Amino acid sequence: MENARKGSIVSRANSIGSTSASSVPNTDDEDSDCAQESPKETYKDQRRRAHTQAEQKRRDAIKKGYNDLQAIVPTCEQQDFSISSQKLSKAIVLQKTIDYIQFLHKEKKKQEEEVSTLRKDVMALKIMKVNYEQIVKAHQNNPNEGKNQISDEVKFSVFQGIMDSLFQSFNTSVSVTSFQELSACVFSWIEEHCKPQTLRDVVIGVLHKVKSQLY
Repeated sequence: MENARKGSIVSRANSIGSTSASSVPNTDDEDSDCAQESPKETYKDQRRRAHTQAEQKRRDAIKKGYNDLQAIVPTCEQQDFSISSQKLSKAIVLQKTIDYIQFLHKEKKKQEEEVSTLRKDVMALKIMKVNYEQIVKAHQNNPNEGKNQISDEVKFSVFQGIMDSLFQSFNTSVSVTSFQELSACVFSWIEEHCKPQTLRDVVIGVLHKVKSQLY
């Protein structure tokens, strides 16, 4: 009887121990689960934060670009006082920028054409200057004194008449739109208006005109 009582007590003690052990919460497992879930949430937050910062940086860059365009492009300055307090839309800023760039291209082309025309005028004046210098030098190297000597004024009138006649034909025959046209027209003008017979007729006409003015 005593041995049976001891066995019953031991079995009851084992049963109570196993029950109490099973009822105690597994704190180590729960702590490990919490430790694993926390880094996942932090990583998502970091990605979200990085995406937000990148998006804000992109928007700031776009905003700065539009602000720079408004500061650079003169046509973006608001002229209408009724909308002076309103901000220009991005579409208007872009359109005004495009219009201003096209205007600059047209102005550049116009200035290039004006420069080309001025260069051709300078070239023609240089040619005339060289011709005048050669005539003056030839006259100085061969002085001719006498009663029948023709004055410098008369010589200059004859030369001026010849040059004026040639320049008139040059101005009407030679195009200065482009250098290619100028080159082609110059040769054509020389062949047509600088032939010996043509120059002879020009000189004779100028001499008759000067003679009629003097006598």
